Amino acid sequence: MRFLSDVTVNLVRHSAADSDVVWAARVSTAGEQSLEAVGQDPERSRGLINYLMRDRHGSPFEHNSMTFFIHAPIMVFREFHRHRVGWSFNEESGRYRELQPDFYVPGRERKLVQEGKPGRYQFVEGDDQQHKLVAEAMELSYRRSYAAYREMLEAGIAREVARAVLPVGLFSSMYATCNARSLMHFLSLRTKDERATVPSFPQREIEMVAEKMEAFWAGLMPLTHAAFNAAGRVSP
Repeated sequence: MRFLSDVTVNLVRHSAADSDVVWAARVSTAGEQSLEAVGQDPERSRGLINYLMRDRHGSPFEHNSMTFFIHAPIMVFREFHRHRVGWSFNEESGRYRELQPDFYVPGRERKLVQEGKPGRYQFVEGDDQQHKLVAEAMELSYRRSYAAYREMLEAGIAREVARAVLPVGLFSSMYATCNARSLMHFLSLRTKDERATVPSFPQREIEMVAEKMEAFWAGLMPLTHAAFNAAGRVSP
């Protein structure tokens, strides 16, 4: 049994570059010759991408693809699946395979205490006793639930039935495929960033996933990423 405080995100496949945005946008004026202009004038490409982002011409940002492998708690995936437009998901199935005992326990840096009313609250640091309580309570619950799961499997109970005792702190794995436009919308809601025009208050665990995805994307499409930040992190 493993108790994990971090998530795993790997970029496993991609067809994504700033040039994808440029040729998709220029087809409106250059037709099929738009491909010939890609890469000839980097500064012109930067200006075009900034214009498209600023004036919210979104469709040119859809002509690319990124597939991520994500290993995170089930509670993260339940939030993730709220994002349906421009996304495809395939998650491991507890019906068809025995689920492995990886469970989430917040690290010491995770803020534990919620203060304020709904819609106007903030999270603050927990003290040593609170962190100790969280770790001990979670680990005890995880050990008991996984032991019950294994007991049912060994008694011949179907995996799809036995899994019902497992908590949302169990890690699952999935492939998630998106384009830059759908990823920008995800990031605008699932990260907290001082450059954002519209503030967001994500749960820390899904923000951990979002931060890792953004780092990969920024490396693939630096001009688009810069334009996204300059436009207040609002998806076009």
